[in-house]
Amino acid sequence: MTATASPRLHLLIAGAGVLGRLAAWALARAGHRVSVFDPAPGPQARSDGRGPAGFTAAGMLSPLAELDHAEAAIALAGWEGLALWDGVAARLAARGEDGAPLVRRHGSLLLAHGPDAGAAERVLARVRAAPQLHATLPAPQALSRPELAALEPDLLPGLRAWHLPGEGQLLPADTLEALAAEAPGVAWHWGHTVTQVTPGELHTTHGGAPQVHRADWVLDLRGLGARQAASAQPRTVDAPFTETLRGVRGEVVTLHAPGVVLRRPVRLMHARHRVYIVPRPGERIVIGASEVESEDRSPVSLRSAVELMAAAHSVLPGLAEARILHLETNLRPALPDNGPRCTVEHDDQGHCLLRLNGLYRHGWLLSPALLRDALAQAGLHHDLQPTHA
Repeated sequence: MTATASPRLHLLIAGAGVLGRLAAWALARAGHRVSVFDPAPGPQARSDGRGPAGFTAAGMLSPLAELDHAEAAIALAGWEGLALWDGVAARLAARGEDGAPLVRRHGSLLLAHGPDAGAAERVLARVRAAPQLHATLPAPQALSRPELAALEPDLLPGLRAWHLPGEGQLLPADTLEALAAEAPGVAWHWGHTVTQVTPGELHTTHGGAPQVHRADWVLDLRGLGARQAASAQPRTVDAPFTETLRGVRGEVVTLHAPGVVLRRPVRLMHARHRVYIVPRPGERIVIGASEVESEDRSPVSLRSAVELMAAAHSVLPGLAEARILHLETNLRPALPDNGPRCTVEHDDQGHCLLRLNGLYRHGWLLSPALLRDALAQAGLHHDLQPTHA
């Protein structure tokens, strides 16, 4: 739909995580009247593991490395998401610490010690076995020892290494706060817990008082929060959509590592974990595990912290004197097949409800492309465009 043909609608969004803030920003820029409802006290970053999982993420945008467990469609959508994040970042005025760009694309590295090289080879074999990937994604490049040293001199020599061109990273907290701050005219309703969503209608509680809000469209983008209110929903064909959501635990460690140089995100194929190591402004490095099948929100355990940091130290020896700044856990929303799902419902009065959920550990990677496709399916005009558009 073109900008001149698309109607300007009143839209209610449940959830202010990555999907909710990105949708509010893109829809408001297209001229729609947007209101967002979220139980958080405000838009600021939270480090207690109770806020949006996007705040806890390392922000690694690596569709090829995700082929360790995901299907080719995830990698393709993630590759499209990279270009869309470029477009979003180009439209946002905000920058990270020390003026760092919100999105950087200098490629990423896939690493393995000799005994674990088979896991990396499995990822590469999946790339070679998917013809649709060859036409779209750049091929991984095996690196010799001198080539690895030239790209990342602080990494341990002798590692098996592959360069994944075009991949990158973003700054999660800065991006989330910028999307909220720069969404034109959006009404943010903080402290509102959504209890029910139906086409054109959204129920919340605020300060203990129930409220009902009505509009042309409702977008349910709450992630795991959608399951928490599932029992309050009318029984519909989509009830299993919310009832089968589960939380997948993510754990991250943030280090202050003066003098340690890492220019690109790294995915290490470790015997116990798929460990990512991501540079951040301010001489910080974030280490995390891709997934833990648990809904435990308790703090990071000693074993997890030791294993994650030992794995990172095994490839980046300079981390020996790094200082631990922060340890955090959070839960990502997943469906039984670990794939995302989108549905659109209509009522007899022409009101609509769009649900998008189950982004699993791919929240930042998949959000732009999935949201773009969902809004197109719904016929909602938006401003999600790659930089070359």
